[in-house]
Amino acid sequence: MHKFTNSLSKESSPYLLQHAHNPVNWVAWSNDVFEQAKRENKLVLISVGYSACHWCHVMEHECFEDEEVAELMNKYFINVKVDREERPDVDQVYMTAVQLITQKGGWPLNCFTLPDGRPVYGGTYFPKEQWMHILRSLEHTFKNDLEKVEEYAANLHEGIQQSELIDKAEPKKEFEAEKLHELVARWSKSFDWVEGGTSRAPKFPLPNNYEFLLEYSKLFQHEKTIGHVELTLDKMALGGIYDQVGGGFTRYSVDMLWKVPHFEKMLYDNGQLLSLYSNAFKHFQKPLYKRLVFQTVAWLNREMVHPEGCYFAALDADSEGEEGKFYCWSERDFETTLESDANWAKEFYNINRRGYWEDDKYIPLRTESDKDFRAKYSWTQEEFESNIAKINQKLLDERSHRVRPGLDHKCLTSWNALLVTGYCDAYQAFEEQEFLQCALKIGKWICNYQLAENGKLLRNRANGISTIDAFLEDYSCTIQAFIKLYEVTFDDSWLLKAKLMLEFTLENFQNSESKMFYFTEQASELIARKMELNDNVIPASNSIMANNLFILGNFFFKDEWKNDAKQMLTNVYDGMEMYGSGYSNWALLAQRMIEPFYEMVITGPDALNVKAQLQKLGLSNVLFAGESDFVPVSIGKSSEENLIYTCFEGTCLVPVKSIKEAVELVIK
Repeated sequence: MHKFTNSLSKESSPYLLQHAHNPVNWVAWSNDVFEQAKRENKLVLISVGYSACHWCHVMEHECFEDEEVAELMNKYFINVKVDREERPDVDQVYMTAVQLITQKGGWPLNCFTLPDGRPVYGGTYFPKEQWMHILRSLEHTFKNDLEKVEEYAANLHEGIQQSELIDKAEPKKEFEAEKLHELVARWSKSFDWVEGGTSRAPKFPLPNNYEFLLEYSKLFQHEKTIGHVELTLDKMALGGIYDQVGGGFTRYSVDMLWKVPHFEKMLYDNGQLLSLYSNAFKHFQKPLYKRLVFQTVAWLNREMVHPEGCYFAALDADSEGEEGKFYCWSERDFETTLESDANWAKEFYNINRRGYWEDDKYIPLRTESDKDFRAKYSWTQEEFESNIAKINQKLLDERSHRVRPGLDHKCLTSWNALLVTGYCDAYQAFEEQEFLQCALKIGKWICNYQLAENGKLLRNRANGISTIDAFLEDYSCTIQAFIKLYEVTFDDSWLLKAKLMLEFTLENFQNSESKMFYFTEQASELIARKMELNDNVIPASNSIMANNLFILGNFFFKDEWKNDAKQMLTNVYDGMEMYGSGYSNWALLAQRMIEPFYEMVITGPDALNVKAQLQKLGLSNVLFAGESDFVPVSIGKSSEENLIYTCFEGTCLVPVKSIKEAVELVIK
């Protein structure tokens, strides 16, 4: 029996359920919260976090499980718990408020509002004594100086409403490659040329950054930049941020060396990193990248897959109340588990001073390339791969007896869509049928449970129930994923569903003047309707939508969609070179518009095989289509023999029969 139980016990979110037995009278987000606050004339606390968040757990233990703290919170506030992964719209609004108040943000996010939802104060993590002081001070000011509080709330509310909204910019005749060159030149000043990534800590993988830099380097033959991409991918793959034993990346590294991870594993990171390493393999052909992709897929299907075919959201950083305990090893662990292989395995994974973390715990990581380590032992590549697989399996078997980190069992549409794209990119690189089947299962799950006939999506599914109207992130990522599914299968139904969802977002999310998209549908109950503009750990939903408009505009001969994409890019174009990391997906779109963009339509009985061979090459600025009576780019292009039609700006060249001839048409 629990001493306390609050209304969160009825929720499905693992994060909310973690707080169901706090002495705080938590309630979940709803409009009723503010009606109650008005009736009782109380301030509202909106406390936002997520299940895998380490500091969220710390603040819960120090503050929200404390009866003295709870007494204050219950007496003077309506206390609202929000899972940021279920409700990124709520998180966006109140994160903006806290950033305006404190010039920084993060999770846990704690924002106090008036009874109507307008913020008055906020911050992130607070220890107990400071938290109690804030609670008393806010209550006193609210009761004794309401006029001052109202004035501050009004000014802050205006700032929230204006932030990240964007006006229509004057149309540009054309975009210039020089803009991309300047963006990369400025950005490169912050590159770490020794350890990869940026020259500061913490270090986040930021997959889209390196997708752009990889494509840019290939198109413009920029050797220095592609060297930085390769260095970064190598260092991340060898570092502690990657689970060397079991596969999968953790969220970020706390240091400059990619050594000590923040141990939580997120689906959105790993879906995108599958794409990045698969696309990088096409260019670099490194066995390290292939091993990483296959090992990460094995982890996903071992620990993250739902019986319905979708994937869970995250694994916690903590187990048994200790961060990273599941993933770390002692020297004795290695010796008893690996026996005769222990010495070389300790050398390989740096169970030494380099890998030491704390309290006789080591983080497996690597400092030598495959080639250098193989040479020391005179192993062939096959022997090397076999030996690594053998010790990893033994370590995995041993690790399976440990208490596992908590699993966030909700399934989010957008994160699953990112994984679809990752699986499709992996399939293109390696032609592994399992990857395609996994992508198709997720696609079918979205269609069966999350997508309505009119193109409307739901965001969340947990305990067999789909809930929460989807946000622009869900639509943009799912449209992108379904375009990918079409390109790897030539099944028209995926492209037609992508078109359906695009039309729904145009009607329900788009600003008709600027052509940008709001994050929420028209009927949002929030105090501000935001636009997501900057690319981050996940690219901005607007930048994904702009790319979708451009690509679907080419598939369906819709000039208005391509023009919308052009207007969206125009709106952010001036100044994007100042912040390359925040505009990398926009820069990919600019690259598509600056350089020739080709449609390649493949016909004949061997079309899928020809398509597969072309896609393995990693061609830039090319979309692929098969024979179809429903997709305009393909109509009129059919043949009983294998032919490749290459088209550019509405003009198709004479079809060719060989892959070599087709490639020569798009690579100058």
